[in-house]
Amino acid sequence: MLDPTLLQSGPSSRLEFLAEPTPDDLAETLVAFANTDGGMIVIGLDETGQYVGQGYSEDLEGILRQAETMCRPPVVLGNWEQFEAEGGSVVALRVPRSVELHALEDGRVLVRSGAENRPLGGDEIRRLASTKSTGDFEAEGVPGATYEDFDRDILDEYFAKREERLRRVFTGDRKELLRDIGALTDSGQPTVAGVLLFSKYPQQWLPQSGLVFVKFVGTEPRGEDGMAGYARREEITGPLARLIENIWELTWSEMAVSAVVRGLEREETYEYPSFAVREAIVNAVCHRDYRLRGRRIEVRMYRDRLEVISPGGLPGFITVDNIVEEHFSRNPMLVGSLFHWGYIEELGLGIDRMIEEMLQSGHKRPQFDARPYSFAVTLFNSRERMPVFAEGKTLNARQLRSMQYVRDHGSITNREYRTLCPDVSAETIRLDLADLVEQGLLLKIGSKKGTYYILK
Repeated sequence: MLDPTLLQSGPSSRLEFLAEPTPDDLAETLVAFANTDGGMIVIGLDETGQYVGQGYSEDLEGILRQAETMCRPPVVLGNWEQFEAEGGSVVALRVPRSVELHALEDGRVLVRSGAENRPLGGDEIRRLASTKSTGDFEAEGVPGATYEDFDRDILDEYFAKREERLRRVFTGDRKELLRDIGALTDSGQPTVAGVLLFSKYPQQWLPQSGLVFVKFVGTEPRGEDGMAGYARREEITGPLARLIENIWELTWSEMAVSAVVRGLEREETYEYPSFAVREAIVNAVCHRDYRLRGRRIEVRMYRDRLEVISPGGLPGFITVDNIVEEHFSRNPMLVGSLFHWGYIEELGLGIDRMIEEMLQSGHKRPQFDARPYSFAVTLFNSRERMPVFAEGKTLNARQLRSMQYVRDHGSITNREYRTLCPDVSAETIRLDLADLVEQGLLLKIGSKKGTYYILK
């Protein structure tokens, strides 16, 4: 029961009054309280604690649901409480402190400071993130699981790959290392991360950890007759390493392949760049929210696109807009182990290279769709016909990227080329552009500082 004396002091670090709440106001306060020490939102009182006649209404639940969808990840509310204040009935919403880092859909991270919701800067966000126990779930022990449930072949493979990655032989006690990486608790019980990585059949304890592959005939889930429009559906289970390999091989086998003869050599071109597909799959396995039951990772192959859908929204302060520049992991233990296993090439650079591979292959930029309870990556298989693919032309990766830029923007300057390829010398850029002109692909316009290039 709410103590009425709490209302007399007014808004504070753990109390907020919202007379007529909007989804924006609610979302900001939900995030701020969840990121700090929790608190209570009282609806129906103004900032002085006076009743304004806007307590519970039929619209309040809708406003709250809308506010929850604006939080990344969604903030879990405590109990609602309706009580009588001087003048009428008001509603109190309890917001517990969260073990996760929450942000708004526009990427802002807020904390409660006194009676205000204060946005944090980059360094402050990182410090707050380091104090949050985002890896708590993967570090929890799994009741009923024992070390004997770990697959010895999988363990041998992991230790061999780890030694190869680190370039040194491991001579210590395996169980001690498994504790260090979070696969076992201090008492020797397998954790969620350990079960997912090393057990023979993780789905015994975590049925949501499997994968579903579906290949559809057309561009929609349903066929022309209204029935299911898929030609193949497979369910994949096993530890994470086997999930990645099996879904990769299945997806690869279903890709369309075209052949082009150049001179005396036959080149095979797959429907999607291999790195982009593999990265989308590995990211889904690494970063999904394994607490969410009832839904598995889905790989959907349509005639015009490939979708990889991961349960759980983007973690922490990550948004679609900053996903390339910022990095934050929901499951750092899984990420670290899969990196040592060799499934992650270089930490923090996967999305960048996925985009680059798609563009260099003539595809559209990947599409990222972040929702409160899922995140989807869409790779499109359509290729744009560009002059860069003319017969007899030989271009390097930098030139391919610059030609894509010209196609998208109409022209390119030396300065813009340097922005695309910041690690390349000015002389190399000059030679690249001169070669594109020599091959008849670009036309040089102007002179000196006014020079720019267009498609010829």
